[in-house]
Amino acid sequence: MHKRQFPLPLVLITAVAALALPQTGVLARAPATGSVATPREDARADAWARATLARMSLEDKIALLHGRFLALVAPAQRPAGITVGAGYVAGNGGLGIPPQVATDASLGVSNLMDMRKGDVATVLPSGMAMAATWNPSLVREAGRMIGSQARAKGFNVMLAGGVNLVRDPRAGRNFEYLGEDPLLAGTLVAAQIEGIQSNAIIATIKHFALNNQETGRANASVELAETAMRESDLLAFQLGIEGGSPGAVMCAYNKIGGSYACENRFLLTDVLRRDWGYRGFVMSDWGAVHSTEALLAGLDQQQGEQLDKKRWLSTELLAGVKAGALPVAAVDTAARRVLRTMFVHGLVARALATGPIDYQRDGAVSLRTAEEAIVLLKNEGDMLPFPATVKRIVVVGGHADIGVPAGGGSSQVTPVGGFAKVETVKDGAAAGFARKVWGGTPPLDALRRAFPTADVRFFDGSDPDAAAAAASNADVAVVFAEKFSTEAMDQPDLSLDGRQDALIDAVASANPRTVVVLETGNAVAMPWLAKTPAVVAAWYSGQRGGDAIAGVLAGSVNPSGRLPVTFPASTQQLPNPQLPGSGLPPPSKEDRATYGVNTNSPPFTIRYPEGADVGYRWFDRTAAAPLFAFGHGLSYASFRYDGLRVSGGRTATVAFRVTNTGSRTGADVPQVYATLPGKPRRLIGWSKPVLAPGESKLVRITADRRLLGTFDSTAHRWRIAHGPVGIEVARSATAPVLTGSAIIAEGTIKP
Repeated sequence: MHKRQFPLPLVLITAVAALALPQTGVLARAPATGSVATPREDARADAWARATLARMSLEDKIALLHGRFLALVAPAQRPAGITVGAGYVAGNGGLGIPPQVATDASLGVSNLMDMRKGDVATVLPSGMAMAATWNPSLVREAGRMIGSQARAKGFNVMLAGGVNLVRDPRAGRNFEYLGEDPLLAGTLVAAQIEGIQSNAIIATIKHFALNNQETGRANASVELAETAMRESDLLAFQLGIEGGSPGAVMCAYNKIGGSYACENRFLLTDVLRRDWGYRGFVMSDWGAVHSTEALLAGLDQQQGEQLDKKRWLSTELLAGVKAGALPVAAVDTAARRVLRTMFVHGLVARALATGPIDYQRDGAVSLRTAEEAIVLLKNEGDMLPFPATVKRIVVVGGHADIGVPAGGGSSQVTPVGGFAKVETVKDGAAAGFARKVWGGTPPLDALRRAFPTADVRFFDGSDPDAAAAAASNADVAVVFAEKFSTEAMDQPDLSLDGRQDALIDAVASANPRTVVVLETGNAVAMPWLAKTPAVVAAWYSGQRGGDAIAGVLAGSVNPSGRLPVTFPASTQQLPNPQLPGSGLPPPSKEDRATYGVNTNSPPFTIRYPEGADVGYRWFDRTAAAPLFAFGHGLSYASFRYDGLRVSGGRTATVAFRVTNTGSRTGADVPQVYATLPGKPRRLIGWSKPVLAPGESKLVRITADRRLLGTFDSTAHRWRIAHGPVGIEVARSATAPVLTGSAIIAEGTIKP
């Protein structure tokens, strides 16, 4: 593939405020759309924005509508006292307007390419890992933590909140996102945004919309019917905005229906503002603006303006307004949105300042998140946890001696303690921009602490025969397996990197008591699965990942993660067996000149045969058996579901009892699915009760009515048909335990 010519395209990430997790269940009903402010505070924000706007010149207003990437500004020309990060929008001290200083991203305070020499931050597990917790309260706390660190480092805007649905397991940025289901993703991104914004920070929600793969991210056009959009990707954003009230929405690079997302009137004006009543502002991704007309379509702020062909909302806008080609009213509208948002989210009241950070306390938040994120995929013969009496443990591969891996790109965070190893990406679209890194707690050290009397030896896996020979003499073997994911580049297949599949096969053939720990951002193939009695999905596990993994293997942590995505048995089961655009040649010089620095392919069209039936719904629709189902995950405890009661009417209400029938305290994740006539099942709610042995709790789920209907694009509203809806209480999307039905009343809902 063609090597990138420009190394630093950043992507602005949006964050959405949180839905609460009730003690007994997660409701599929979102709060009403609105600001995080009270009505009185809303009125004050509107009044302040109007009064401030009245005092501003045209140049003052336009200054709010564009931002620079300070890493590309010569140090001598940077504003004094401003922390260098992803974006900077100048303030106006005379008018009481503070600057906007932005940092990436959803997993912590990023320091891409070491732009702030030696600066570190607490790394959260990946977005996919956070989704695997199925715990909005924990994700909210994780957001609060990274938001507090952003404030302490001098930032007041955080590009967090990625909620693009996982439509293809090969997509490079899946690790940043929150799974394949709009209810799960929208609920969790809302929680994360709420936590971040509790620090008087504007968080974004991104990338709006249908930015589901990296191949062609700058110029591919997604063709998808409105009904399918509304019931899938747009619903995830809608739930996130309703629950989280993010200050900003970041529009994406790609096109939808032939129109760039950042100048797509349907998305930015019709859906976001008219239908959803969104009152924040829209900022561009870095390098995603192509005209001044984007302002008329609904874009309010061009960020990373040096990465675009022109400074569209700066010098070009000023000239256009003065020439009468663009109306002053459009500038006023955008500037007022930015001003109002800054007031509502506390940027006006709370000055920028740096402060101390308690990295030990914040590391504990990352540890709890990593522990709840780990999914026990297989545990044949109760292979796990290892007994405390184990004497010989062989650990193989995955750089387990130095740390845990992370995904690449703008979300990458330099961990406390720094990186233990860094490898540059030398080929492909991510070359010069993304890095392979390892850091945080090494799993090997954590395992030695967990088993202080055992002989724990490490083999790097470069010699499979040596690793297999050592494993043959061990009580147990643990193989750490990696797959690198990064922004800017998709993956060719589902195989582990290099020859790791062969390594696992060799070790498992030598020792039938072999455990595989997957450190990946996506679902992967497992050709060795029949030979391995236990498999653990640890994802990219963050600052304290090694401790979390050791805790699960040793049994001090009872795993409670559940898959937020389907693991397919093969790519032939996917709606697009070949990733769209993956067979195209590199972009031409003309393509790069036309579409910008993020161009990694010629232009092409993306079509999604699954429509709204993303992930597990596609598998249900096609009756395909996945390798591991959405929602799957095992525990060291066991749980019984009974006492199902289902009632209908305006919506479906489901109640049932969960009992821990095992001998250990553990958290379960019972899931509730609904099936409309002729449609695949879909998630309408879940719970995560923590139960002591013998303890029971009542779970009650009330469905968001939109999940029981379909979107009518002609009538421009949701329609709920009168009739029966099937209800399942399940352990995963393919493992129902209790079944019932409800008669739902006919109705309509505004879009």
